Amino acid sequence: MLLVILVVLGGYFFYRSLPGNSEVLVPNQSGAQPESSSPGTAAEDFKALHIRVVGEASDVLVRVPGGDVLIDTTMTKGEYVSYDEPRMDVTLGTPSAVEVHVNGEPKDVSQEEPGYTFTVEAE
Repeated sequence: MLLVILVVLGGYFFYRSLPGNSEVLVPNQSGAQPESSSPGTAAEDFKALHIRVVGEASDVLVRVPGGDVLIDTTMTKGEYVSYDEPRMDVTLGTPSAVEVHVNGEPKDVSQEEPGYTFTVEAE
């Protein structure tokens, strides 16, 4: 029994240590966002890229060109990610379901087709 518990815990902590798994923030049980995640705060003003899901869900892929995949997952309403890499390629499965800020400025992607891809360069 102890071996099973150790294997499960080891797998969980290994999964959490993978890139892109620790940056997704989920609202608390009441649905309220933590104070630091409200619009207009440091999360989107000081990062090169900030994505918040405002619709049902969207697939989100963010990667450093020629390098690491920062996130490749389906995010649901209320979740958000922020990254501050010099250059990133971003693909949104459902652009109308997300709010995007690039270098602190809103980027309107609501009318784009599913699978919309763009590049972010930090200022």
